[in-house]
Amino acid sequence: MNILDKIIADKFKEVELKKALIPVSQLENSVLFGRNCISLADNLKTGSGIIAEHKRRSPSKSVINQSLNVQDVTSGYENAGASGISVLTDGKYFGGSLEDLLYTRASVNIPILRKEFMIEEYQILEAKAYGADAILLIAAVLTEKQLTYLADSAKKLGMDVLLEIHNEEELQKSLKVNADMIGVNNRNLKTFEVDIANSKKLSGLIPNDFVKVSESGISNTEAIADLKKYGFEGFLIGENFMKTNDPGKSAKEFITQLKSIA
Repeated sequence: MNILDKIIADKFKEVELKKALIPVSQLENSVLFGRNCISLADNLKTGSGIIAEHKRRSPSKSVINQSLNVQDVTSGYENAGASGISVLTDGKYFGGSLEDLLYTRASVNIPILRKEFMIEEYQILEAKAYGADAILLIAAVLTEKQLTYLADSAKKLGMDVLLEIHNEEELQKSLKVNADMIGVNNRNLKTFEVDIANSKKLSGLIPNDFVKVSESGISNTEAIADLKKYGFEGFLIGENFMKTNDPGKSAKEFITQLKSIA
């Protein structure tokens, strides 16, 4: 059993427990449920293209940064000129929570992506209730039917969908899904090795109807300049900023440098 299989098995248990505690009606009656979402896909096209991520730890790197509070990090990202913010809400493996989403929503006015292992519609309702504008769907863990159903559920709520793929096979089952963005994860989820060449390899196979996003392993502005030649407009960066003492400052320096080479 690889790490991804373990995470998904735990996620099914977690979602069942939550559903027993918090009914859908409670989520739908939350203050934030009725707010209009801001489009992450649109923001990527017009701004820096950076989706800056809040991530405390990961299965591959253990602790990245657990000493900062989420409001400081995410408001720092907004001030730096990020086009959107990704907030990891998985607790067991990444040290995140839905509260992180809530605090981020209270701190910023740019689009927020709920970064989570989505397996059920309930989690999409949670995302909306806690202030997210977009959700992540991972093709590696969902069938085409599940991808379609979950994407449609999110779109009905006015949310954007980032559909993550790792290879051509996953891309093929994603092409008919009602997603706004297709993200190529450069990290192999089974081995955790990272290779940006993965984005370049798959870029030509992704139709232009989708905003192309490159995820993982981006640590310098040259890599982004290179990826832009392949049609990428979004770049998800977490560890590179989070491993510093001031992720907002680190993001600001990065985005300033990015503008100078654009």
